[in-house]
Amino acid sequence: MVWHPKSARAREQTALLEWYGEQWRYVGGGSGAVNDPANADVIEIRGGGGVLSLTRSLDQPHSIATAPWIACALIDLGRDVGHLHIGNRKINAPESRKLVAVWTSPQVSRGARPVVVALGYDGTELSRMGPHDSLDTRTWDRLREG
Repeated sequence: MVWHPKSARAREQTALLEWYGEQWRYVGGGSGAVNDPANADVIEIRGGGGVLSLTRSLDQPHSIATAPWIACALIDLGRDVGHLHIGNRKINAPESRKLVAVWTSPQVSRGARPVVVALGYDGTELSRMGPHDSLDTRTWDRLREG
């Protein structure tokens, strides 16, 4: 969940919620400066975070040691992006050109996000970012050419 208050000094508020026991539980969150997605060429991952799932610690005999990691990334998209593949999920690009991708993983791999692939409206691959990449492949290609 992301909240964008309308103010000159607005900050995005991101809350991570987890479904457990027929209700949503708050597990973490944060805030940051509001960013204009119009600056994104293809894919720009500009933030994110993660928390340890609390629900596994409530289920005995499970413990915090076996609890999954819940992670998210705030992603801005360029105008040519029709949809994304994030891991094995296909997500249509929202009109706002901004989205929050969320996934779970074992704690040991908590620093890695799924592969993010931006596809055009015709289905052609525009760019991609691997689990530890800070820039997408299209940006790397432009840097090499320049």
